[in-house]
Amino acid sequence: MGKEETPPIADGSGAFAFISKGWREVRDSATADLRLMRARAETVRALADRELEHLLASASALAPLPPVAAGAPIAEVEFVRNRIQPKIQELRRQYASGALLDGGRAGAGGASSLRIDLSGIKAIRNAIVAEGDAAERWRLAPWKGDHGEEARNEWEVVRMIRSGLKEFERRSLSSDMFAGFRGRGEFVEKFKLRMKTLNKDYQESKEVPPLDLTEIVAYLVRQSGPFLDQLGIRRDLCDKLVEMLYSKRNGRLMYHSLSEDRSLAENIADELDLRIARVLESTGYHTDEGFWNDPAKYKISDNRRHVAIVTTASLPWMTGTAINPLFRAAYLAKSAKQKVTLLVPWLSMSDQELVYPNNITFTSPEEQETYIRNWLQERLGFEANFKISFYPGKFSKERRSIIPAGDTSQFISSKEADIAILEEPEHLNWYHHGKRWTDKFNHVIGVVHTNYLEYIKREKNGAIQSFLVKHINNWVTRAYCHKVLRLSAATQDLPRSVVCNVHGVNPKFLNVGEKIASDRECGQKVFSKGAYFLGKMVWAKGYRELIDLLSKHKKDLEGFKIDVYGNGEDSEAVQAAARNFDLSINFFKGKDHADDSLHGYKVFINPSVSDVLCTATAEALAMGKFVVCADHPSNDFFKSFPNCLTYRTSEEFVARVKEAMTSEPQPLTPEQRYNLSWEAATERFMEYSELDKVLNRNGHPGRDGKINKERKIPLLPKLSDVVDGGLAFAHHFLTGNEILRLATGAIPGTRDYDKQQCMDLNLLPPQVQHPVYGW
Repeated sequence: MGKEETPPIADGSGAFAFISKGWREVRDSATADLRLMRARAETVRALADRELEHLLASASALAPLPPVAAGAPIAEVEFVRNRIQPKIQELRRQYASGALLDGGRAGAGGASSLRIDLSGIKAIRNAIVAEGDAAERWRLAPWKGDHGEEARNEWEVVRMIRSGLKEFERRSLSSDMFAGFRGRGEFVEKFKLRMKTLNKDYQESKEVPPLDLTEIVAYLVRQSGPFLDQLGIRRDLCDKLVEMLYSKRNGRLMYHSLSEDRSLAENIADELDLRIARVLESTGYHTDEGFWNDPAKYKISDNRRHVAIVTTASLPWMTGTAINPLFRAAYLAKSAKQKVTLLVPWLSMSDQELVYPNNITFTSPEEQETYIRNWLQERLGFEANFKISFYPGKFSKERRSIIPAGDTSQFISSKEADIAILEEPEHLNWYHHGKRWTDKFNHVIGVVHTNYLEYIKREKNGAIQSFLVKHINNWVTRAYCHKVLRLSAATQDLPRSVVCNVHGVNPKFLNVGEKIASDRECGQKVFSKGAYFLGKMVWAKGYRELIDLLSKHKKDLEGFKIDVYGNGEDSEAVQAAARNFDLSINFFKGKDHADDSLHGYKVFINPSVSDVLCTATAEALAMGKFVVCADHPSNDFFKSFPNCLTYRTSEEFVARVKEAMTSEPQPLTPEQRYNLSWEAATERFMEYSELDKVLNRNGHPGRDGKINKERKIPLLPKLSDVVDGGLAFAHHFLTGNEILRLATGAIPGTRDYDKQQCMDLNLLPPQVQHPVYGW
């Protein structure tokens, strides 16, 4: 039931017709198979011709090499040329003349069997077998260079092909046409299966099994060693617990890299670290420094590192954050280890008129760059080879400083994003809404120039504002810097910070000091003027303290006169206060401290207590003058110089002024001159910022000429890295809100640069670079 019945055959003619029809179908099928085989053989022959031509061309290129350099590959080429190529050429001739498939055609015409002439293939196989011993020697002996493993894998495939050819010949000679076709099909299937097995085994060898629970617990116990020590648990007990947990793994992969010279606990700790590292790498986690870093970090390509110096001011604004980063870039660029880029703000024409002195303005960044380089070249004794770039900024009248507009980090390309030096890192990052510096750069150093808390305390509601700014500064420097350098202890104590003066003086001032010393030795009178003060004319720069001291001790300093040089927002108010107290102060427009008209002054008075490290004080000492300054942390570096006279009280101020006016300053010693130079400052910067270690990392030559090779193993993220990443994310989120930016004092429209800045700097509009759908 349910089966289809075959109709009965009526007579013998019907049976013969049925058999004839079946034979015709078989014959047609065989003919079609032969045609398909011939077409495939044609394709294989064309491919073999191309491969042989390429191989022979390679052989001709390798032939002149000596045997030691070429090694086994030349022997292989000679084997293919002398043994395989003649057999393939003979096989090609037979195929072209039709002899190869004569048996197939005869079988198609009515013979009872069909056999393929495999003499050519047999000859090739015999040639391979004849060279089997040599091939085995090549397989066992790895080639010179880094391709030993690849060579062994290739000869593994050759051995598989050779065994397959043997089976192919045996089946083709021991069976008829249809059996041969079936054998061919079985052989192909087995061959494909073996190739899949080989590939699967290779892939499985690269897989790393996941962590067991016991391995995770062992790692946590090991990392919690200091905490367990505080609880009174001995270290040996922790080691035994780690050993017990790690030994109870579920038969996972073992790394036999233990050293017999070390203890079992140390060996297990190393193996556990390596196990964690390999599991992390197998998940695609690749980083060098921390959990929140970008895996697509800068890669060194020419053995020279890139240093990007980002600052908040630029010439011709004669301020410390414009001059000192410029000299730092020039002296860092003297070394052959690194390339240097100085990134300075570009201001619109209206802001330039407010900031730059003497009505100096620029119509293009190229024009301002020319001005900066000319100014620097006049003061250096060498050619400064570094790059100058610009980022858009806006001047804040309330804060009297330049605020970056947009993402400042985008103006350093990813190719050059290696080491960043942020001059005034808190200032740069107050409203920074862009890529995290420590994600884009391998090492980020902050240099604190300004005591912002001291300035803010002088404003309305200063106590509350300074409290908030103090914590914001801690927030941004921790989130965006690896290391922070404070020029003096007068600055806010920030995370990961150290105190060191990393500034020097313009070489021109040292030359002036040497000339004055030589003129004094010749008996010439070098100081024809008395006391002076030079600085930006704002109350916070020491003018309030100066007027208070002079007005309080007007009688004690009777006949004492002082000349003041400076420009600023408080010029009229300062001069009015001096007139009200009838003080002997002569006011002049601001000048460069290196101006010839200032060389004749003998005493430089600087009563400021808001400075971090007064550049003018260092310049006056370099020129061999007396300096009268407050006993303040900002002046700690200068106390070692004999010409620096410090005071604590107003009475001591009067005594120091009289002492300086009635005596002659001492000439600087060579050591004292060197301590003031930028060469010494650069050495201190390299040491305290750990930049010398960073530059010598990853196989770069150190100062002793040796290569420092450090092998970094990415471990589990540290808690501090996670916290820093969370702080950076929160800051990025908050600074993206325009209402919060305006509420905290940001300039409107500084989240992105405006149309005029796009035109000046040839930038695409922010809407094009950062479309909404790509946020």
